[in-house]
This record gives sequence, structure tokens and C-alpha cells, in this order.
Amino acid sequence: MDTSDKNPTPAPAPESRFTVSPITLAADRWMGRLIRIGGVGVVLAVFGMLAFLIYQVFPLFIGATVTPVSALTVPAAAMGFGEDEYGELPFVVLADGSMVFQRSKDGTKVLDWAPSLGSRRVSSVKSYPRTGLVFLGLSDGTVMEVRVSYRSTFDAAGKRTIEPLVAALEPVAIGKPGLPCVDVWNAKGSLTRLLLVRQEEAGKPLLTAVRLTERKGLGGKARVVASDPFVVAADAPSISQVLLPSTAESLIVVGKSGEVRAYADDGANFSFLQSFVPFKESRDPAVASAGLIFGNVSVVFVGRDGSQQIWSMYPQLQPDGKSLRRWGKIHDGEVLAGAGEGVYAAEGNKCYLAVAGGRLQLRNMTTGTLRWEGEAPAGSIRQVVFSGNYDRFTALSADGKLHRWSIDDHHPESSWGAFFGKIWYEGATGPDYTWQSSSGSDEFEAKYSMMPLIYGTAKGTFFALLFALPIALTAAIYVSQFLRPEYRNVVKPVMEIMASLPSVVLGFLAGLWLAPLVDPRLISIFCAVGILAPAALFAGFLWSALPQPVRRQVKPGMEFVWLLPFLALCAYLAWQAGPVVEAMFFTVKDTVSGLPIADFREWWRQTTGETYDSRNSLVVGFVMGFAVIPIVFTIAEDSLSNVPDSLISGSLALGASRWQTVWSVVVPTAISGIVSAIMIGFGRAIGETMIVVMATGNTAVMETNPFSGMRTLSANIAVELPEAAVGHTHFRALFLGACCLFLLTFVINTLAEILRQRLRERYKVV
Repeated sequence: MDTSDKNPTPAPAPESRFTVSPITLAADRWMGRLIRIGGVGVVLAVFGMLAFLIYQVFPLFIGATVTPVSALTVPAAAMGFGEDEYGELPFVVLADGSMVFQRSKDGTKVLDWAPSLGSRRVSSVKSYPRTGLVFLGLSDGTVMEVRVSYRSTFDAAGKRTIEPLVAALEPVAIGKPGLPCVDVWNAKGSLTRLLLVRQEEAGKPLLTAVRLTERKGLGGKARVVASDPFVVAADAPSISQVLLPSTAESLIVVGKSGEVRAYADDGANFSFLQSFVPFKESRDPAVASAGLIFGNVSVVFVGRDGSQQIWSMYPQLQPDGKSLRRWGKIHDGEVLAGAGEGVYAAEGNKCYLAVAGGRLQLRNMTTGTLRWEGEAPAGSIRQVVFSGNYDRFTALSADGKLHRWSIDDHHPESSWGAFFGKIWYEGATGPDYTWQSSSGSDEFEAKYSMMPLIYGTAKGTFFALLFALPIALTAAIYVSQFLRPEYRNVVKPVMEIMASLPSVVLGFLAGLWLAPLVDPRLISIFCAVGILAPAALFAGFLWSALPQPVRRQVKPGMEFVWLLPFLALCAYLAWQAGPVVEAMFFTVKDTVSGLPIADFREWWRQTTGETYDSRNSLVVGFVMGFAVIPIVFTIAEDSLSNVPDSLISGSLALGASRWQTVWSVVVPTAISGIVSAIMIGFGRAIGETMIVVMATGNTAVMETNPFSGMRTLSANIAVELPEAAVGHTHFRALFLGACCLFLLTFVINTLAEILRQRLRERYKVV
């Protein structure tokens, strides 16, 4: 029987059915290209940001550029010099007291001024170019003060002309009459000025001073009143050099034997404070040269062998138990090319010019870095003056020339050691990592150590993850593997909505609501939080001990209905027990009544010696954890939910319990996604800004104390960048912090990705 009609062969499908339209192919091709371009663009954008950060940071590590300017020929008998603010009209002081003004461009003489001295002669000259003061020590022991000022005039074309104005005051009797002044110094205190002269009597040094008070009469004319002369440092056996700070608060006398004697102004005289020998262990302890550094609390000593030491005043513990400010060595500088010939401080920073062995070295006192080195001019150098804005310095040599150099050194205080090493700053008791970018004093030295900020970033991240990871991961496991689907569909969207909470709101709540609330109830909170994990484990044990008929009354995934009330009851009881625990273990004696009181905060301060701040790392970790939990939970829950059901069913079929299946099958299979969740949460925590700013004291300290504040890299940038001048060291130091934050996140994420790939290969499903 023919059955061909009953089962006909199906007709072949038309070829057009398997042909993709050209439009679809073109769209697919262009979308693939756009995706690749977008991926490459993201990578280029990331490296572009890094390149921009490096571009902003690179100038911090460039040394000074010092360029010689044409020398100006002056009379060879010049004993000192001065200049105006811009160095356009310098002057030299000759041995007879006359002052010659010349234009720096062409050497044209503008003014030749001479004082009226009568039969007296000039025996010493001291010039203070920044204040425009010149002091002439005369042969009879008196001192004449000469004041130099400059007047600018403009012609019709707008061309500026500078005119020098010179005024001399009447000589002031200071030293012993009849003895010439070997040297003279001037300093301005808070109320009076101090004039100090050095004389030689029978081969012995004699230091005499007077205090000058400027009083104005009814007509407004100032009148200078001098006190009676008084002898200073009469106990100094010999004098090689005298250093008088510009504030007149102290006096430093360097002896020929190498002994340095320090004196402090007590209002009437200078009382002896301390003596020390900088190069005590050297074969030749004599000091070849010394100079005060800007700020007047540090001195650079240079020995005859070129060795350098920096001594500064800082609090030191005395044998009687008191802490007093005394001189102590804080740095050993590099050895110079020869015996020190002079130390000259810059104005406005901690740099100084050291002259030794025919070389000039521009160094930073704090960091010890060599900013520039060059050849010294021929002949001995008599005086060196830095400009007020540190863009040039001028030296007067014995061959009758003013040698000038221009300086291009925008970041003299910068170095790798300053940013990442321990530095002994002025006034500190030892080397330390310090960030302190501003102060109210002109003598303040900015401190830009990155280490407290990196430490604070790591500390805040640690406490945030310590709080967030256990909650987020365990919640993700429970929701994905144990919770009923209808409840899971509610919990997960709620957690995702939590991720959208603005961090500024969380910081506001942490700083103004949570921190004051937690502060008096800290022990109760510790007790309530600490009881949750043991209570949950105990609840699970009780649940497993119940008979099967009883447990079947609760639907799978609904166990939390009775678990949550049990945990709430345990937390409430622990909260109520907090004051009892505090009274039992954390009592201190009241300073007023002498009775014991329960106060954990004071107990912590007295027992550990650490500080206690209401806005501390624990509060930051708690609140920052709320910002991290939703992110970690969402990604981890997605990864756990995407584990194939066949693996779970196979494990259960082989007799494993639900928890054994989760721990041995589900978690290893989803481990790469869990690691990704942790690293994204880490990135969220490490870059958090507003919570840290508002919930801590924002202090840049390196303390393991959980009850102290901190400052993170991101918070520091947010707080200080609006105040930083563009191009300033502070501005670039903030970019260095951003670069550190970028590299820190990049390195950790790279290592996490490597770990994730290895775990993925290890636990991948074949």
C-alpha cells in the first residue's frame, strides 16, 4: 500500500529564513565597535586622570633653579649693603659710613649720602635690608641709626622712577665710652627695640645693650627714649659669634672653644639659660659659622671640617620632672666641602645658604634636602641677603662686587621624606608624621605628611567594613538561600533603595544625632551588639532541638518570625544591663567628692592614657557601614542567587543539609561575585567624604584608639582644596593625596581582581 500521500516529505525552508538582514548586521557591527570604543575610552579616561594627577604633583619633586645675574661693581671698601623690595636700587655702606646708591641695571650712581660724624669714625656696620635700617657702630662706643626708604614716582607715560630717601638719627650711647664698636645688632621686641654692641676691653669681649622705646608727643612726632646701658653675657669667656633673634627674646653667644651659651630676656637683663657644645665629639669642636633660621628658634652650626648640625628649642623633660623649652639637636646635616664661611637664612621659609670650601649650597633646614649647589664668587663673602618673596639673593664679596642670583624654587619644603617620612619639625619633641597646613603665625612651617591621612583612610575603611561585611554577607546568604521568595522580593528592593541615601544625610545624622546619643550609653550599646551573635546561635540551637512536629508548624523561610522577637528581647535585656556592667568594671574616683562613679569615658582616659572623643572612629564605622551594606548586599545576593539550581539540588540529594550546601557548594561557586562585592564596598568606604567630615573631629592623627577621630585623604581634599592657592605647595600636596588615593584603590582592586579570577578558575562549574 502506498503511504507516500499520508506522510508527505516537508518542503525545505526558504533560504531567506536563515539570512540576516544587512541592517541588522550593520547595527550589530557598529554596536560592537561602539562598545569597544567605550571600553577603550573608559581605560583612557582612568589613565588620563592619573596623568593629570601626576602632572600636578610632579613639580613638588623638582629642585631649585638658581640663575646668576650680572654682577654689579661697587666700591671695594663696602662693608655692607641693602636694597629695595625689587632689587632695582641697591646701596652699599662704606667704611666712612657713606652710602652709595646705584641702579642694578647699568650701575649708574643715583645718590652718594654721607653722615655727619664729626671727629668720630665708623668702626662697624650692620645692615637690615628688609626693614631698611643701617646701624653704624662708631669709634666712641655710640651707634647711629640710619633709615632708608624709597619713594616711587610715575611720569606721564606711566614709567616708574625710584628715589631713595635717607634719614639719620642722633647717635645713641650704648657701649663703654672711648672703645670702638666691633659689631652692632638690632632687634625689635613686642614693646621695645634692643640695640646690642660688642667691644673689646683689654683683649676681653664686652657686650652692652640698651632698650629703645619710641614715644609720640602731642604733635605726633616720634621721640626715641633710650634706657640705661646694661652689660649682657658677662660670663661668656670668649666670643666668636653673636646671634640675636629679630624678636629680641633671647641671645646666643658662640664661643671660640665651640661652647654655645644661650640667654633669655627676663625684662631687665638677659639671664643665662643653657650651654652646649654642638661638635663635642669632633676632634675640633670649634664652630666655624652659625646662623639663625627664619622663626628664630633654630640655628645651623657648621664646623671647621664642614659638618653641619641643626639645633632648635623644644620642650624637654628636666631632672626635676618639669618640661621646659631648651635647645637640642634635631638634625645632622650633610658634610660641606670645607670649613663653614657663613650661614645666611632666607626670608619666609626654612631655607638657608651655606658657604663653605668655595661652594654655595641652598638647603632646606627641615627636610635636609639640597635645593641647589654652585660656585662661590671670588673673594670672601661679607653679606648675603634674600628677597622677601624668595625669588633672588644677593651677595657682597670682598672684591667690590654685588653678585646676584635669581631663584626659581616654588616648593622648597617638598621632598619624599617630607611627604612620606618622619620629620622633626620646630617645636616638636621628636620626629613624627604630621599634617598641619595652616596656622596664624608667619613663622609657622607647613607640614604635609601623607601618612596620617593614609592611616586615617585605612582606619575608617577598616571600621566601616568591620561593621558592614558581616551584616551584608550573612544577610545576602540568608535572603538568597533561606528567605521565602515573596519576602525576598520586598527585602532586596528596600536594600537597593538604601544605597541611594545621600552620604551628607548620613553624616549629618551621625554628627548631630547619633554621636550625642551614643556617647552616654556606650556600654549599653556594646552589650546589646555583643549579645546578638551568641543569641542568634543559641536560638538556632534551640530551634534544632525542637521536635519535628513543632518545627513543621513554621513554613520554611519563615523562621525569622520567632527569631527576631527573641533577638530583640536579648538586646533589650543587654541594654538594660549596660549601667550595671559599667558600674562593676568601669568606675573612677570623682575628683570633687572622692566617691567612685561609673563613667566609661573617664575610665578610658585614665586607664589607657588615650583620648576619648564623642565623634570617633566607631561612630564613623557604624554610619559608613550603612552606606556600604546595601552595595555589598546587592552584588553578593545576585551572585549567590545565580548559582545553578542543579548544584543545590544535587547537594541536597546526596544528603547534605541546607547549611552544608550553602557553605560547601553555593558560597564557593559564587565566591568571585562575593569578592567583587567586597571590593566595591571597599572602594565605597575608602572614598567616602561627607560622613568622615561630619562625624569625626577631622584631626590628622595616627592613633589605634577607636575612640579618637581621624582624617582621611578624601575628607582632607574636600575640606582644604577650596582654601588652597592654585600652584602652591598646599594645592599640589592635596593632589598628591588624590594620587595616593587613586593608586591605593587601583592596587587593591587589581589584587582583588587577580584573586577573583583565581577563585573563579578554582570553583568554576564544568
